Amino acid sequence: MLVYFRLLSESFRFAMNALRNNKLRTLLSLLGVTIGIFSIIAVLAAVDSLDRKITKDLSSLDKNTIYLMKMSFGPSEIPQWKREQFPNVKYDEYLYMKGAMTNTDQMGYQIFTKSESIKYGSNTVTDVNVVPVSHEFIDIQGLEFEEGRFYSESEANSAAPVAVIGSDIAKSLFEDADPIGKKIRMYGQRFTVIGVLKKQGAGMFDNNDSSAFIPVNFIRQRFGDNNKGLINVIIFKPTKGVDMDAYKAEISQKLRAFRGVKAGEIDNFFINVFSGLTDLIDGIISQMNVVGWIISGFSLLVGGFGIANIMFVSVKERTNLIGIQKSLGAKNRFILFQFLFEAIILSVIGGIIGLLMVWIIAMVLTKALDFEFVLGMGNILLGTGLAAIIGLISGILPAIAASNLDPVEAIRTGF
Repeated sequence: MLVYFRLLSESFRFAMNALRNNKLRTLLSLLGVTIGIFSIIAVLAAVDSLDRKITKDLSSLDKNTIYLMKMSFGPSEIPQWKREQFPNVKYDEYLYMKGAMTNTDQMGYQIFTKSESIKYGSNTVTDVNVVPVSHEFIDIQGLEFEEGRFYSESEANSAAPVAVIGSDIAKSLFEDADPIGKKIRMYGQRFTVIGVLKKQGAGMFDNNDSSAFIPVNFIRQRFGDNNKGLINVIIFKPTKGVDMDAYKAEISQKLRAFRGVKAGEIDNFFINVFSGLTDLIDGIISQMNVVGWIISGFSLLVGGFGIANIMFVSVKERTNLIGIQKSLGAKNRFILFQFLFEAIILSVIGGIIGLLMVWIIAMVLTKALDFEFVLGMGNILLGTGLAAIIGLISGILPAIAASNLDPVEAIRTGF
């Protein structure tokens, strides 16, 4: 065992000498491994960070939540021209489904609308995400409050001019003043602030910190139910343990009957299950991983040739030393392992440089953007392991060539 430790130590010394004596040649040869490890680990770290962010954002949402609307979350076999003819879901359909559906914990109605500016005195916040929803939304989304409350059923039904605002909006409009009871202005009308949400940070799908929630009936009265610039949604939260296929079939059957869709005709609506969106995202993330591996694979291939080139040059430069070692009794496997270890060490050095580059860029982007890039221990070990494997594969042929040298010929060649 001590022999192999000594062998590893000598290999490390030879690798350092190669770096010191031939800096440019060695660094250029290691560049392929560095770029390859950087490419794959950068992609994997970015994908892992994105996946972590999405998981965190979706942790408070029920994956069985259903969004009934005229659009599909994912690809559809129905032609686009046909989908464009689908009607928006209506408020009266929401009321009907609310009374007709079974096994439903909560059901709400939401309208997706354009952003709006909110004013209070001389302060203005632009591009506010206005979320017109029915009163059940608080139980579906699980909103948490810094102060105040959500609007009641009577306030929602009567289109009362009340609003619940995110923490960023409250800070921008009121600074240190108490927002509750204050009058803000949007859509050319005054709204009373009745609640402020807890700060949660920007999410991948929403940003409640920069959102304002108002009764959905206000938007209905202002723009009507047939406005093509708006997208209406009925949100279903089924009871736990319900058979989702049977539940979706019940939605389809009852809405088809309400709309008078004839037998044999396709549904003119989409039943989007939230888990379907997460599955779609998982598929995209998997494709990103595959693309990352393909791109980095070419760099690692080039890096492998670079390591092999260094080792063949090293064998040639140390032919005399190899002959002397063999003449003193060094076995073939000793020479073989010596060069294999050296190739692995050089490759790992290139990989560590690539990992260091990923870490630096991750730190810079985390500080510059409102997004946490994480270089996990798993990716660090993967990068180091890949570099070691590239070094092992690239060093096999040079190591075999060195171990098979004839000691007499090697000494004579060296002189």
